[in-house]
Amino acid sequence: MTLIGWAQIALVFALIVICAYPLGLYIARVLAGDKVLLSPVLAPVERGLYSLAGIDPRQGMGWMGYAVALLLLNALHFLLLYAMLRLQFYLPFNPQGMVGMSPTLAFNTAMSFVTNTNWQAYAGEGALSYGSQMFGLTVHNFLSAATGIAAAAAVARAFAAGGVKELGNFWADLTRITLYLLLPLAIVVGAALLLMGVPMTLSAYVDATTLEGAKQTIALGPVAFQEAIKLLGTNGGGFFNANSAHPFENPNAISNVLEIFSLVVIPFSLPFFFGKIVGDLRQGVALFAVMAIFAVGFVAFAYAAEAANPLLTALGVDPSMGNMEGKEVRFGTAMSILFAVMTTGTSCGAVNMMHDSMMPLAGLVPLFQMQLGEVTPGGVGSGLYAMLVFALISVFVAGLMVGRTPEYLGKKIQAKEVKLAMLSVLILCLSILGGTAVSIVLPVATASLANAGPHGLSEMLYAYTSATANNGSAFAGLSADTPWLDITLALAMLFGRFAYLVPVLAIAGSLAAKPKLPPSAGSFPTHGPLFVGLMVGVIVIIGGLQFMPALSLGPLAEHVSMLANTTF
Repeated sequence: MTLIGWAQIALVFALIVICAYPLGLYIARVLAGDKVLLSPVLAPVERGLYSLAGIDPRQGMGWMGYAVALLLLNALHFLLLYAMLRLQFYLPFNPQGMVGMSPTLAFNTAMSFVTNTNWQAYAGEGALSYGSQMFGLTVHNFLSAATGIAAAAAVARAFAAGGVKELGNFWADLTRITLYLLLPLAIVVGAALLLMGVPMTLSAYVDATTLEGAKQTIALGPVAFQEAIKLLGTNGGGFFNANSAHPFENPNAISNVLEIFSLVVIPFSLPFFFGKIVGDLRQGVALFAVMAIFAVGFVAFAYAAEAANPLLTALGVDPSMGNMEGKEVRFGTAMSILFAVMTTGTSCGAVNMMHDSMMPLAGLVPLFQMQLGEVTPGGVGSGLYAMLVFALISVFVAGLMVGRTPEYLGKKIQAKEVKLAMLSVLILCLSILGGTAVSIVLPVATASLANAGPHGLSEMLYAYTSATANNGSAFAGLSADTPWLDITLALAMLFGRFAYLVPVLAIAGSLAAKPKLPPSAGSFPTHGPLFVGLMVGVIVIIGGLQFMPALSLGPLAEHVSMLANTTF
């Protein structure tokens, strides 16, 4: 660890704090249908889209109608993307003549991008045409991100009023998020990356002669715009296999800071959006504080663990640079670790280093973050509604301790809501641990592992954790493109996204119908340090009880073995 490294980390956090609050208020205005700076340009486009689709944005939907619309849209787009990936050889914008994906890989990839996971069991520059990248993957980067924010908006509205049956209009939410938030930000970030050297071209790959006289094919493509939305939407699917470690995706230290900022600024702004929607910004500040405590704590722990490799230090290697295995010298240890923690704290699989090369304790951090449900700060939208699930569980625990019916923002939290909240939490546990347990004993799955012992277990555990948490990053020692892993990881993505989301929308429907009660003298305040501490404790305890045994057999066992000079 170095002072310069900490200064770089502090700079990024300062930028996030400065921008999150105004962006959150802007999102609240957009989703309320209020006029914003871009309205003169985009409002006619918005009205035209509603007219074309026959949608009345003022017509609200109950939780079930909202969920059905969300699921049907994503199911349709899954089928369209699957067909595109299978048939890309016959479709336009394919100057390289890329053939279609295999059935299982296309199934995995389509499910991946529909669920905002963007798990890549393929090398983008060697498997996908420009058309598939632009009209398939990039479109879903917008769609899946907007779906998550729309769901979070529906949940937020459930706390804002009482005795209502409607959570908003899914189609209006989806349109406004895309038009007024994601598209403008993607244009700005994409233009900035383009100016820094990220390519944006439809030209075919080019051949070059190296200094040694060898021939090298250099992959190009329409990268900059896809790179922007992959980060802003916490998607993560890189145009190139090396993702944000590739110089054409992340060319320098300034672009690295921009990319880290882009992938977390919307998730960190959504607590302030929530506070504005419910009419009490202190509630948003409390949720932001919980997210920030986890983010800062995990960064500090991982940076300390990655500060040196004791095996190399014992051989006389200078430890001042930290453990540089699997990292880009352009970024260094501090900014590589910050990227790793932020990308796994959100539902973003973008990486600027190889997580498989992290020190055991540093590698534990991405795993545990995803297993917590990615609430640090979580994906766009998904982080907020996951945080609200933990808020309900926290007030339930507080109610048990004081013997009162739990309340949150004037809503009585009863058995139905608590059962649905725990169902969402347990779905993640079942998919992660169940998928890992089955795969780690089947030869058809273990044949994909590059390492034995506890590190091999970590590779498999990471795969099902990343898929279920809709993250998409990997311990890349796992060879993921096999029929077993393609199918089972795709199912984990499906359960992690929609089997979690539907109970959350059901909670929102139940709470929206309840009257909003004024706080009484005995109400537990949910905007102060006590509640923040309670939430942090509940999240850590639930995550620890569920996953610490598996983590003990993986990263923790590997760390102890490493100290005894045993590696895997």
